[in-house]
Amino acid sequence: MSYPSLLSLFTSIIHHYCSLPQGWGENDRGVSFTFGGDVVRQFLRRHDLDLVVRAHQVVEDGYEFFAGRELVTVFSAPNYCGEFDNAGAMMTVDDTLMCSFQILKPASAAQQRGGGGYRTTGR
Repeated sequence: MSYPSLLSLFTSIIHHYCSLPQGWGENDRGVSFTFGGDVVRQFLRRHDLDLVVRAHQVVEDGYEFFAGRELVTVFSAPNYCGEFDNAGAMMTVDDTLMCSFQILKPASAAQQRGGGGYRTTGR
């Protein structure tokens, strides 16, 4: 199996799935790779960064930290495709680089049938 090179690491982290304790692995879906916290740390050190912010992966609470809070997945679509009961989230970064999240709660089944929207909460 051929894993992504360090040259393509940025694209790999953005589009692949973080789920392993360390290293690279094959994704069960057969279309991408999984990676661990060591891959994230190697990327951050190489590019002198503190945090990777990514999307492209449904997470239950709208956002989810990985790799000792060095990577965060933000997913903005609550009730994704009508198939998931996930929240969505938006992340803001202030002048001191403090990150905060606004949560888009998933609609209830009744709201979905009635065309209702979502509720927001701040974190």
